[in-house]
Amino acid sequence: MNKVALVTGGAVRLGKEIALHLGKSGYDIALHYNSSQEAAAQSQTEIKNLGVDCRLFSADLARENDLIKRVVDSFSRCDLLINSASWYYQSNIRSTDQDSLTRAFNVNVKAPFLLCRDFANLCKTGNIINILDNKIKFNQYEYAAYLLSKKSLAELTLIAAIEFAPEIRVNGISPGVVMPMSSRPAEYIEWRLETIPLKKMGNAGNIMQGIDYILNNDFVSGQILTIDGAENENHIGRNAAEYGL
Repeated sequence: MNKVALVTGGAVRLGKEIALHLGKSGYDIALHYNSSQEAAAQSQTEIKNLGVDCRLFSADLARENDLIKRVVDSFSRCDLLINSASWYYQSNIRSTDQDSLTRAFNVNVKAPFLLCRDFANLCKTGNIINILDNKIKFNQYEYAAYLLSKKSLAELTLIAAIEFAPEIRVNGISPGVVMPMSSRPAEYIEWRLETIPLKKMGNAGNIMQGIDYILNNDFVSGQILTIDGAENENHIGRNAAEYGL
């Protein structure tokens, strides 16, 4: 029987790449999506073509918290939780309204918290990987609610690693410039690369290598693996708001 991985936000972008990678590695996939129904169906087809099972689970993570139970009821198990779903919002403290702040924390902190809790209580053993952002190394106030929620998720990762040990390993991956939004112009990407010591953009494969490292090394827990070409070590952290987008 294949192991089962739940990937939140698995219909598009990095979440989809993670789901496909795990499918290629022999996992059956519980693919969560919110509003991207058409993309989720396409991703499901691609994953099933790899010879593994893939089942869709729709949920607004800002409101629902029974996703683990639904997955376990469907597959009778869940061995890996990837918290990849995220709500991204550009706004400084002064201009952030209460609804935006609430949604940022509901999706980026509360939902992973409850999913981690339910994974520990219902699945008992396995791995949890939280997808973060290399912005957590900076204090870019132009992304106040988003950034603070991701910093909180990083702390949750460390706390859960202690509480859930030794049965469950909990780690985080903090990507840098890997899959920029299509709205980002080439000039902006080049501007960002200037402060990355490796002077290049990463790719989804770099993140998959990080996931494999975590899953294959059973002595790794409570770690946040930053994959960003050492951008975070520059302590500058260029961003779209500073660029003028």
